[in-house]
Order: sequence, then C-alpha cells, then structure tokens
Amino acid sequence: MEIPELMAYCGLKCDGCPIYLATREADPQEQARMKVGIAELAREHYKMDLKPEDITDCDGCRTPAGRLFSGCRRCEIRKCARERGCLTCAHCLEYPCDKLEKFFVTDPDARRSLDEIRSSF
Repeated sequence: MEIPELMAYCGLKCDGCPIYLATREADPQEQARMKVGIAELAREHYKMDLKPEDITDCDGCRTPAGRLFSGCRRCEIRKCARERGCLTCAHCLEYPCDKLEKFFVTDPDARRSLDEIRSSF
C-alpha cells in the first residue's frame, strides 16, 4: 500500500487537519477565525492550553522541509518514528506501542489508518 504523503507518522491524515487547512487559507480573517476554533479544539480534545496565536503554520508531519506546527515539533510519537527511521508507526517492529495506544483513545481513526497500512505488508 502506498502511504499518502500527507499522513502523519501516527496515522492522522494531515490534509484533513484543521491546522494544515488554516495554513492554506488565503484570507487572513478566515485564517484567524480558524485558529480560534483550532485552539478550542486543542483544549477540548487534547487538553492543550493553546491561544490562537500559538497555532503556527504546518505543511504536514512528514514533510522533509517546511513549516511544522509547534505541537507536532514536540510530538513524542513523531520523534520516535523519525529516530527509528520508520515511514509511519505501522512500519515499526513495536507497533502498537504504549504511546500509540494512549493516542488512539482520542484518535481511533489514526489506528484504523495504521492498521490498514500494516495489513498490506
């Protein structure tokens, strides 16, 4: 199975991420409105204390060069996958690890994506 370019190591689909979408928004007023919503979502869903101005632009978790959301830059799952040289976490010998199991509680779609990748090899 070919891995979508805009899939994060953890299985999230970057092209559906509100931060990725806000990065591509041309209208500054709409982008500002989107960042308010993203900060609220981050508080509710991930228990992150973010302000709209904390929402930095992002070109996707696995993008070799480009902008990266500050939360993604600090992500332990991303760090681990990069250190191990894995294309995604589905490619790791320790899949699924404890970090992913905790993450999948809030993002079960990510598990489905990685399980689908894993089933193809």
